[in-house]
Amino acid sequence: MIFVVDSGSTKTDWIALDDSGEVLFSTQTLGLNPQVLSSAILNERIINNYDLYQNREKVSQIYFYGAGCGVDSPAKRIEKVFSEIFTQSKFSIKEDTYAAVYATTQPNEPAIVCIMGTGSNCTYYDGEEIEQRITSLGYVLMDEASGNFYGKQLIRSYYFKTMPKELAEKFENQYDLSADVIKENVYRKENPNTYLANFAQFIIENKEVPHMRTLIDDGLQRFISHQILQFKDATVIPIHLVGSIAFYLKSEINEALNKNGLTMGNVVKRPIDGLVLYHQKLLHN
Repeated sequence: MIFVVDSGSTKTDWIALDDSGEVLFSTQTLGLNPQVLSSAILNERIINNYDLYQNREKVSQIYFYGAGCGVDSPAKRIEKVFSEIFTQSKFSIKEDTYAAVYATTQPNEPAIVCIMGTGSNCTYYDGEEIEQRITSLGYVLMDEASGNFYGKQLIRSYYFKTMPKELAEKFENQYDLSADVIKENVYRKENPNTYLANFAQFIIENKEVPHMRTLIDDGLQRFISHQILQFKDATVIPIHLVGSIAFYLKSEINEALNKNGLTMGNVVKRPIDGLVLYHQKLLHN
């Protein structure tokens, strides 16, 4: 049995394949980002899933693509957690950027592939290899145009009183915006990036409001300037996008790309389906 796994900070999709590539079952756990979660929590989230626990000794190979796995120490930590649970398995641990590339591109076709979900990232694919020039420093310092980025902008706008009054009232009716609750979730609880990203739904639901559109456009331009335009081929190859923010703000992203002389390619909400097809092709070769 083989597991193909796509993990963000919010959720993790698991697909089990047999040795010929046929899908046996699919399941989901909470996100498994080793940069923001302890080994104990990672372990708990896996073993609490019935399907994974029942098949833990039947798995021979796990292909794991995860947020937070672009740095050696978190990647090694999640591999250690896996080795204690899936005792008969080998492991391939890669950052989620690879999943985005495999899910959106074709071999020998260069592209720039962006992740815009709970977090954000950008990579260049030359048709064979990937190149990532910016090392992600996570939700505090980077992640522009991501769910947690927009969550922060909304909270800042609300507390700095730059949000229009009618919109602010709507915002506070939909969420608990007390300072104690926000600080507890951001500074003390696990998954602060996921907590912040939960607010992004509000900006999507109200994206036609001029104030919201300004926040959206500012975040998109910052991402384009800092991430996409670092690659000299950006104006002549497609820009593929993966993630919930990319999916729900597709038209706004397309406008922002066009203003910068860029061309939108594929937009995929969940990369797991394309990722499974990629591994099925490998098994059949």
